[in-house]
Amino acid sequence: MTERSVTVCPPVKGEGRQVRVDGEPVGAASSLRGLAEIMRRAGWVGLDEIDVADSPVIEWYGGGPEVW
Repeated sequence: MTERSVTVCPPVKGEGRQVRVDGEPVGAASSLRGLAEIMRRAGWVGLDEIDVADSPVIEWYGGGPEVW
C-alpha cells in the first residue's frame, strides 16, 4: 500500500490553513481538531489532535501544528 500524504498550507488570516491529501484540496482547518476531522473524512480512522500534531505523514508549511 502506498503511503498517503497530507499537506497543511500556510495560514491565511480568517480562512485557516488549506489542507491537501495526496495533492488534492480537501478543505481548510483552523485548529488541530479541524484537521483531525478533515483527515477522518479522507479515510484516516481514530485520529485526535495529538495524533495529528505528531503524524509523520503531514507536511507543515508556514509553521507547525501550533500555528493557526
